[in-house]
Amino acid sequence: MQTFHCTHCQNLVFFENVRCLKCERALAYIANRRIMAALQQGTDGFWRCELDGETAQPYKLCANYSEQNICNWAVPADDPKALCFSCRLTRVIPELTQAGNKEAWYRLEVAKRRMLYTLVTLQLPLEAKIGSETPGLAFEFLKDSIKPNGDKNRVFTGHDNGLITINLAEADDVQREKQRLQQNEPYRTLLGHFRHEIGHYYWDRLIQGSSRLENFRQVFGDERASYEDALKHHYEYGPPQNWEREYISAYANMHPWEDWAESWAHFLHMTDALETAGATGFSLNPNRQDEPSVAFRPESNSPNRRHFDHMIDQWGALTYAINNFSRGLGLPDNYPFVLSPRVIEKLRFIWEATRDVANGVQVQVQSFSTAQGTNSL
Repeated sequence: MQTFHCTHCQNLVFFENVRCLKCERALAYIANRRIMAALQQGTDGFWRCELDGETAQPYKLCANYSEQNICNWAVPADDPKALCFSCRLTRVIPELTQAGNKEAWYRLEVAKRRMLYTLVTLQLPLEAKIGSETPGLAFEFLKDSIKPNGDKNRVFTGHDNGLITINLAEADDVQREKQRLQQNEPYRTLLGHFRHEIGHYYWDRLIQGSSRLENFRQVFGDERASYEDALKHHYEYGPPQNWEREYISAYANMHPWEDWAESWAHFLHMTDALETAGATGFSLNPNRQDEPSVAFRPESNSPNRRHFDHMIDQWGALTYAINNFSRGLGLPDNYPFVLSPRVIEKLRFIWEATRDVANGVQVQVQSFSTAQGTNSL
């Protein structure tokens, strides 16, 4: 992610901030300009950024900002909709009268906005879902409940034809850590869930029914294999020995769809972290020539201009550094993964697909898929 500065006083601010701690101006993210704008409210009730002078475009705050304090995005004043694009994608929110649900909703929306930022950076297609059978994206944030007979009605985090459901429990650090330990996962984050599930969505949009499908099968395997059988086998027998040689995670071994989604999530992790490293001027200049080194150039901020092999080299140096920092703080490795040659091949396939989209390369697409129904639990 790029770095942000208050447009009034140039103080360094974060993507989630709603007020500058130095000048105390209200802040809002203006998505089409990619800035955290310091806004002032006029007598007409609209907000304006002083950078624009006397002709400043009027904005209104997203309703989930002004009414719920959940969002921090601005909306053009002439937009007939009260919600920003990110919040419009959320079709079902938690019951806010229940304790803890509003806090969980906030964490979910923060993770979603960060994911959307990366998707926009990669110039991937983004549109709201209108009907159940149309291409588009929607989110539902649901919570486990108790049926009248006392049984538990469990919500599964997953994707189905553009609808992404996230179990509210994933926004609870304690519950998520319990799941991580039960699943023997080295890494489990809320943002990671969003990136994984959106991978299923983009498999539908970029791979299914397209001229990329045969190449996908050569790299990831044949997705026509029974998903239900693969799921059952995975939870009964677990991954094979030495799965790290072929997959980015043990769960990726389960089925080609999950291999794609796990690899896709990893690609988004890399894209965001490398953009952040470039924006902050991160570099490694070791005393020995045989140690990892990296110096980010200005084009590092543009993922679609970054050559893949160079991206992998940068990633190796960056993760070496952040793991050393983590160990020095007494924490587990911040990056507990190994990029084998096979995993790198899969990441290259994803990079090529996203690069083609950004460059306007057309591929043959037969139809929009309604076949997938997947979960990440």
